[in-house]
Formats: sequence, C-alpha cells, structure tokens
Amino acid sequence: MADLSSTFAGIRSPNPFWLASGPPTNCGEQIQRAFEAGWGGAVWKTLGDPIVNVSSRYSSVDWNGQRMMGLNNIELITDRPLETNLREITEVKKRFPQHAVIASIMVDSNREAWHTIVKRCEDAGADGLELNFGCPHGMSERGMGSAVGQVPDYACMITEWVKEVARTPVLVKLTPNVTDIRMVARAAKRAGADALSAINTINSITGIDLDTLTPRPNVGGMSSHGGYCGPAVKPIALHLIQQIAADPQAVLPLSGIGGISGWREAAEFILLGCGTVQVCTAAMHHGYRIVEDMIDGLSNWMDDKGFRTIEDFRGLSVPKITEWKHLDLNYKIVARINRETCIGCDLCYIACWDGAHQCIHFDARPPAGITVTPVSRPEALRATGGPTPPARIPHVDETECVGCNLCWLVCPVENCISMAKIDTGAPPQSWAQRTEA
Repeated sequence: MADLSSTFAGIRSPNPFWLASGPPTNCGEQIQRAFEAGWGGAVWKTLGDPIVNVSSRYSSVDWNGQRMMGLNNIELITDRPLETNLREITEVKKRFPQHAVIASIMVDSNREAWHTIVKRCEDAGADGLELNFGCPHGMSERGMGSAVGQVPDYACMITEWVKEVARTPVLVKLTPNVTDIRMVARAAKRAGADALSAINTINSITGIDLDTLTPRPNVGGMSSHGGYCGPAVKPIALHLIQQIAADPQAVLPLSGIGGISGWREAAEFILLGCGTVQVCTAAMHHGYRIVEDMIDGLSNWMDDKGFRTIEDFRGLSVPKITEWKHLDLNYKIVARINRETCIGCDLCYIACWDGAHQCIHFDARPPAGITVTPVSRPEALRATGGPTPPARIPHVDETECVGCNLCWLVCPVENCISMAKIDTGAPPQSWAQRTEA
C-alpha cells in the first residue's frame, strides 16, 4: 500500500495535499472541516493588517462547456482581525496536531513589523510560515506582494528579516509575473529560506461585458487587473516549477501550486520535484471532498507503478526536460489512422491541411506503400441497426508526415489515430551535435 505521508522542509502532514492560501482557508472552522475531509495541510489566508475588500471579486473563463476553466480574483488578504485568526490557529492545531498549519503572512516592508507577525504566528502554533511575495493586485500597489517578489533584492532582504527570528520553516511564495522566476528563487535561497512555493496567481483581465463595456468583475462600473488561477494555468505553473527544480542555485523543497484539480495533476507536480501540492480553485469549485478522490487516485497510481512513498517518484521527470538543441533530430514518428474506428468527421484532414503539413488525403489513389481497403459494416452494427461507416476514410502519406501530433490531438475518437515510431536507421543526433560536427 502506498504511503502518502509527507515531511516537507521538516513539516509533517498525513498526505501531500494542502489547501493553498485563499478563500477556502479564511477561518478556523473551514480548515477544521477540510482536515475532517482528508486534507493533509492548509496555508491560512494571508495574515496582516486587515483590509476592506470590494464587491464583486471574481470572474472566470469558461471553455467548451466547462465552467471556471480559469478563475480571476481581485480579493486581497484577510479582512478579519489578526487576533481572531491567531486564536483560531491555536484551536485548529489543538484539534488536529498531526496536520500542517502554515501561516501565510504579508506586512509592510518594515523589519519590526515582520519580526512581530512572525513571533505571533509561531506562538499561536503555526507549523511554518509562507511569505506572500506573489499577490499581483491590490497589495502590490501598497508595496507588498508581487512588488516584493518581482525584485530579488527586496525578497532577499525581507526573507533575511524573517529568518532572524523564525523558529519554524520559512517558505517563500513566488510570483510568476517576472521575466525569470529563478532570480527570485535564488535570492530566497541566499537569504536562508527553507522552502519555496510556486506559483502565485498570474496578472489577468478575463473578459469584458459587451453590454456594459466594463471588464469583469464589475465594481461600480470599474474593474482592475486580478490574479488568474485554475486549470488553465497548470502548463505555466509546471514550466516555472521545472525551471526552479532544475536550477542548482535555486533548488529547495518545493510546494507546487497552479491548476491542480485532481490526483493526476498532483502526480505531475511531484514528478517535477514538489514535495507537497496546494489546491485552491478546485476546492472553491467542487468543495473540500475532492481530496478523497485525490488520495485514492494517487494511492492507486503509486501502487500500479510500484512506488511506496512520495519520495520514490518525486523529481523523476526533471531530467527528462532539456533545451531544444539537445533533442534528437533523427527521431521520427508518423500518424496512422485506424480505418475500423474512423467516423469520417474530417477533423484530422482539415487540421492537417489548414494548420499543419498537408499529408492527410482522401485521394482515390493513395501514395505507393499505402493500402486502402473497403471498410465493411461490422456485424454488431448490422444486427443493431447502427450507423453506416463513412463513405470515405482519410489516409496518411507517411513520406510527408512530420509527426506533429495535430491530427491525433483533434481526433474525437480515442485511439483512432496513433503516432507510430519509424526506424530511420540513423543514429541519434541533436542540433548541438550537428553544429559541432
């Protein structure tokens, strides 16, 4: 049986699934319900001087019938008194001593202010501290959040201030709204950070109401840029996580954030080096009980793969990502269409001719080496009166196919198109090797 227990930068939790700092971790009552549902840890909604939030706060991008493919928010840090939050941290830790409770913190760029909030959070029982250097809206205009995380020297300075008094592990939360995330990660490491969490939300405007002409969300006829999160940001988060994990000057324990909504995404982040994963949008969309499927799914996958612990597969995919110049130019694949399962939708043909390399055809006479045989109506369909197979079925000219994957990606029938490896007889050779030769 897979063991999902996690020790991250010295912080123990029953599993690697943590709630990220945000609306799902706004108060102690919420976090207790989350722990009862099975979450291993929670990062408290960012603590600091309470602010006044606006109404409304969220907008989303829906895609192909899926709601909240991407979520934008202009909500800021906690609007609850610090004393209330600290009291609830103590209560949660008393009731759930085995679960990780991390205090996300953000105050003015003042040494004493940071010292004070660090001591108060640790005295309340927090297992660790997450320095919010990533909030892209509202707080950045006040010289906090991403205003710190976008300047390596500022991030280094404040992390050093925190480390002067901190008794628990210090995580630095990084913003993606930079040219090179490794620069701030390196600065945090130089300052003595114990771990990193990435990524925070991405600056965004999700859309404009074409009736009122006001961008969403609408606050009295005006709007503002907000933080983008949800499934849509996962590819960006994975890229930035890999950049950090592959950089010897930045590598620290990593807590992955960004578009994680199920066990598969969690496994991907762990394969790129993360020791824990943080979830926010998916919990806002579907509720705390999604963690049950995440735990079961990751456990079953680990059992199938023969992994006993998280550490057995953490980071295994990092060495498989390299610069383009090192890829094998002699590796070749081609598309092949299963004529028995093709439904004749023409999507592969259209995509290939309008968006790729014009190698899929309906010719009566296919190129040499391509055998086209009539597709008979299966006996099962004949007996049930099922649909007649399409009158014409596309075929691939493998001499022209460059193996781009586009037809395979657009095909609506699972396994109808496959990408087959072709033996070219040539030894592996990269662009770098070719130019050196």
